[in-house]
Amino acid sequence: MSTALPRPTGSVPHPPGSDSGIGDDIVDWYAGAARDLPWRRPGVDAWAVLVSEVMLQQTPVARVEPVWREWMARWPDPSALAAVAPADVIRAWAKLGYPRRALRLREAAAAVVERHGGVVPDDVAALEALPGIGTYTARAVVCFGYGRAQPVVDTNVRRVVARLVHGRAEAATARAADLDDIAALAPADPARGVRFSVAVMELGALICVAGTPRCGACPVRDRCAWRLAGFPASDGPPRRVQKFAGTDRQVRGRLLDVLRAAASPVTAAELDAVWDDAVQRSRCLDSLLADGLVEQTEDGLFRLPSS
Repeated sequence: MSTALPRPTGSVPHPPGSDSGIGDDIVDWYAGAARDLPWRRPGVDAWAVLVSEVMLQQTPVARVEPVWREWMARWPDPSALAAVAPADVIRAWAKLGYPRRALRLREAAAAVVERHGGVVPDDVAALEALPGIGTYTARAVVCFGYGRAQPVVDTNVRRVVARLVHGRAEAATARAADLDDIAALAPADPARGVRFSVAVMELGALICVAGTPRCGACPVRDRCAWRLAGFPASDGPPRRVQKFAGTDRQVRGRLLDVLRAAASPVTAAELDAVWDDAVQRSRCLDSLLADGLVEQTEDGLFRLPSS
């Protein structure tokens, strides 16, 4: 049985005679600062956590939450999702972006049904063997979905560790030592270890943010190596601001919008109307076909995939 991570209502007492370390202080901060997100509430199972983690990749919480609620209402378990057509999944994904994630999630659901009897596995290796599930997501599901302490490292966590432990303004690219770094900060108590994994993620999302962190509100600011070193500037390349307007991502999204709204296959002319640059539009349509997000009928029309 899965044990979802509840939103804490208060501080968990430290073991008698123990000192509060960095990890404990972050857990205590989280008890009063955690956002009330639906996938953190009591009764939420490992499948719901898995869906949330896939949706949250490169996508803000505010955009994910309403889609996640609708998704879970329609497909509350892997078998329900595995049974529907890809077109239904792509439509339900709405405007979350990177829609290949939707297809991969459906493939993962089918693999859970086939290999694990419809129950999301509670083992990191078994989760990593599912389509589209990487190390981060596998560890997050085991930790947040099954309540087993695991080092879980995402972009926010990596940035917190870079500043708190290594005194750097920004994190380098992902590295194997990240898991060891975060495990070394975690409280020894397993229950607090689980909360720590989500708490340090929340700290990076709300306080230790990229750009201008809110250091005055940080619960461990007095032990932050970056702060103690005088906030040295990043020595890496400048952060690149991702643009959206005019990119292939925007064109692909507009093409998919036409197909999502259509009750039947559409003509090439209907797709041509959404973007003036014929070369870019053709390139994007070809990429959607290659990704399995669009299919062409025998009579040359276009639709979302049927199988």
